[in-house]
Amino acid sequence: MPSPWIDISLPLREGMAVWPGDPPTRLRRVQDLAVGDSCTLTAIEMCAHAGTHLDAPAHHLRDGPGIEGMPVEAGIGPARVIAIADTKAITAGELARHAIRRGERLLFKTANSARPATTDVFSQDFVHITADAARFLARRKVRLVGVDALSVGAFAGDGGEVHRELLGAGVWLLEGLDLSRVAPGPVRLVCLPLRIPGADGAPARAVVRPMGRRGTAGGRGNRPES
Repeated sequence: MPSPWIDISLPLREGMAVWPGDPPTRLRRVQDLAVGDSCTLTAIEMCAHAGTHLDAPAHHLRDGPGIEGMPVEAGIGPARVIAIADTKAITAGELARHAIRRGERLLFKTANSARPATTDVFSQDFVHITADAARFLARRKVRLVGVDALSVGAFAGDGGEVHRELLGAGVWLLEGLDLSRVAPGPVRLVCLPLRIPGADGAPARAVVRPMGRRGTAGGRGNRPES
């Protein structure tokens, strides 16, 4: 029977697209059963912000906590996938039409999701959150924001401001999602970062389970959890 869960994580592999200037992802076979070793063993070298990952406040805030400060419940619970019509940016004007509520976990599905998830080429013109939209989300006090790009902010311009607005408001940032197989609407999200004390971010595995209009079977809807 097919699993009701959809993996929205990018495959972690050598050659995967990374933010320009970040170290490349490397996987090295240290031992291998195929050559007579007692076991197979792989070494991994990567940036904390490669592929699907979570940003900690320490990424852009001088005294912000590291990724170990993320509450487990921030990444587990009801979420909402919102389809973004604008092909350039996620704007406050468009978000205002979605009745965003305090404590929600939001995953933005944009034109980025139409691009191959396994591409090795970094595209600078990805759909991003604008500074006005970041302030809008901060005022709404959402719990988590996820995007189908390697950054919530633009490649150039106000990308740093977007991070600071959201992280400063206590919003956890989930970046590098593959939402190509997920329809807009309510979902159950499970996403946890690696526990790396003091780190400004960490790789994560994220999965969602689509829910009906009233939430889980027999549930009471996509009410934000405290």
